[in-house]
Amino acid sequence: MRAVRRALELPRPSVARSWRALAVAGAIALLGLAAAQPALTRASNIRERSDAEALFVIDTSRSMAASATPRSPIRLERAVAAAIRMRAAIPDVPGGLATLTDRVLPDLLPVPDVAGFDAVAARAVAVEAPPPSETAVRATTYTALDEIASDNYFDPQARLRLVVLLTDGETNPVDAGSIAQALSPARGYRFVAVRFWHSGEAVYGAGGKPESAYQPDPVGRIVLDGLARALGGRMFEEGDLGAAIAYLREAAGHGPTRASRAVTVSRRPLAPYPAGIALVLLALALVPTRLLGRPVDSGVR
Repeated sequence: MRAVRRALELPRPSVARSWRALAVAGAIALLGLAAAQPALTRASNIRERSDAEALFVIDTSRSMAASATPRSPIRLERAVAAAIRMRAAIPDVPGGLATLTDRVLPDLLPVPDVAGFDAVAARAVAVEAPPPSETAVRATTYTALDEIASDNYFDPQARLRLVVLLTDGETNPVDAGSIAQALSPARGYRFVAVRFWHSGEAVYGAGGKPESAYQPDPVGRIVLDGLARALGGRMFEEGDLGAAIAYLREAAGHGPTRASRAVTVSRRPLAPYPAGIALVLLALALVPTRLLGRPVDSGVR
């Protein structure tokens, strides 16, 4: 080997060249592995309460588009975020989602899949989607809540039926007595409401100007609180969401569970690990030769 190298006038092999070649080759291989997006996937069965279900009812009337400024989160966005937090607080209770204007319409019947609930809440809930059945200055009416009892929103086997209303409190006149009769605690219903409302909020148009047709109604707090009391429940302000979650957990309590048909899948991406090692190898390949060692003779003749 030495004679051949001398004949071809080739330099002696060096540790630096060997390490650079190995480092670059290893980095290329690891980057290829990272590009394949490897992941650690784990599937597990969900256990769900067999005696309880929850229905989150979100007000989607026009007033829920109100916000402090044209760029601030609107009431509906805050309500959706609160619904997701409250749903996560009772993970073993199947949760459903419905919208309210002058009628209650289902988006998702109670299911044990928390991630599925979150996806529906984030993607399917929008202001006046669908619009109320009748055109009016104020479309919301809590009287429509009695449809929850008559339209089979809950499984007949659910002895505990949690109804969570997220709204700004602005509604047409309410017959609390008829709603209390339909959603009576004696029939297994438990009620909690969260109000999203501030006096300085307005509904802003496309040009960023407040719509003159909308005026905040402070009386909504009294109406919503009265409805909650008539139903044997509680009303909370948006700023007291932590207390509302604690109340919901207490109302849900504990009960028997069963294995659900649903499966939760967790996925942990592994690509950052080989990519990080590849960057280290590339950095080593750029280290100056004098720092890696002097040329050495292989000793092979």
